[in-house]
Amino acid sequence: MTRSSSTSTLLIIIVLIFTFPIWFAVGAALFGVMAGIFGALIGVVGAIFGLLVAAIALPFKLIFGWGSCDMGVDWHPAVWLLLLVVAAVLIRRR
Repeated sequence: MTRSSSTSTLLIIIVLIFTFPIWFAVGAALFGVMAGIFGALIGVVGAIFGLLVAAIALPFKLIFGWGSCDMGVDWHPAVWLLLLVVAAVLIRRR
C-alpha cells in the first residue's frame, strides 16, 4: 500500500504544479473583480453625494445666479430684490 500512496501523492503534487498558473490566474481575476466592484460602490456613493449637494445648491443658483466664476458686482436681480426687502424690513422695525 505504500507504493500506491506515494504514487497518488506524487501525482497530486505534479497536477498541482502544472495547474498552478491556472489557479493563480483565477484567484487574481476574482481579486480584480472584487476590487472593481468595491471601486464601483465608492463611485456610486460619490455620485449620490454629488447629487445631494447639487440638489441643495440648485435653488440658490436659480434664485441668486451663483455659480459663475466672475467676482464682479453685476449681481442677479433677485439679489437686489432681496436686499431691498431686507432694507424695507429693517426700516419698518424702527
